[in-house]
Amino acid sequence: MTVRVERTFELAVPPEQVWAFIADPGKRAEAISVVDSFDIHDETHATWHIALPIPFVDRTIAVETEDTERDPPTHVEFVGRSRVLRVVGEHDLETVDDGTRLRNRFTVEGKMPGVEGFFKRNLDDELDNLEAAIRADTAAEP
Repeated sequence: MTVRVERTFELAVPPEQVWAFIADPGKRAEAISVVDSFDIHDETHATWHIALPIPFVDRTIAVETEDTERDPPTHVEFVGRSRVLRVVGEHDLETVDDGTRLRNRFTVEGKMPGVEGFFKRNLDDELDNLEAAIRADTAAEP
């Protein structure tokens, strides 16, 4: 089973401000609740150390992330790979009258029991976290 979620945010700030957040692998990692810590290798590579509260996973898991597509300031796609999951995140920015429309798509494929179930229950909440982090970083009103 693959878990997919998509959500669009309207932000009352210019696309360049949203891009500065969404293209930064560290800021993206900080917004995700299961990321316990992370290491930034360069502007397109990072390692997330995730802690999943599921059976059979009793330590943090290293997820090697890489931005696979970047078209500043309108599109970034990243892929995260580990022994327990594969995640793909896509972010598309569009200029609108009041600021920026940000469309987010995430796909998670679990490789161990419980991973997909966890993300099926929690991935929508993770998008809430992402939206709140972007709003706080850019001072965009809800």
